[in-house]
Amino acid sequence: MIETQRLLLRRWRQDDIPVFTELSAEPAVIEFLPGAMTTAQVEAFIRSHNAMCDRHRTCYFAAEVKETGELAGFIGLKYQDFDQPFAPCFELGWRLASRYWGKGYATEGARAAMQHGFDVLGLEEIVSFTVPENTRSRNVMERLGMHRDEAGDFAHPALPADHRLSQHVLYRIRKNEAA
Repeated sequence: MIETQRLLLRRWRQDDIPVFTELSAEPAVIEFLPGAMTTAQVEAFIRSHNAMCDRHRTCYFAAEVKETGELAGFIGLKYQDFDQPFAPCFELGWRLASRYWGKGYATEGARAAMQHGFDVLGLEEIVSFTVPENTRSRNVMERLGMHRDEAGDFAHPALPADHRLSQHVLYRIRKNEAA
């Protein structure tokens, strides 16, 4: 578990399934994603990330608001080993229900996850990526001190090349650049 001033980044629990299913269908949340997740997909996601946590000591953790105990979404580091020049790598990512946007939770949690990657896991570099139009996420990446690697931009291998969300921009940060 990773704790920040306002968040607990923790392993997923069964009672997270309905909340995460609901937020993963929210139109604003999935604007830059291929679509809503079904309950079965959320269950598989949770099993996969808890197993990833067992293997790598990190995953997209459930992000819980300490004050209320509510699940806000996920924040964390995901091991990626798809066929791209920057992989295998650890990707910093987040997805929060829109009611938690604009409160600094994504930046706060991502900064803690990044520090966990560098200080606990001994990573030398962390990447993050999104579609070019996702300015909210790109702003978080820049607030974290990540820099755009235009030469690393890529077509996401999980999507057809002509899909509207295929093209992604790549951001990186090295351990010695982290504040």
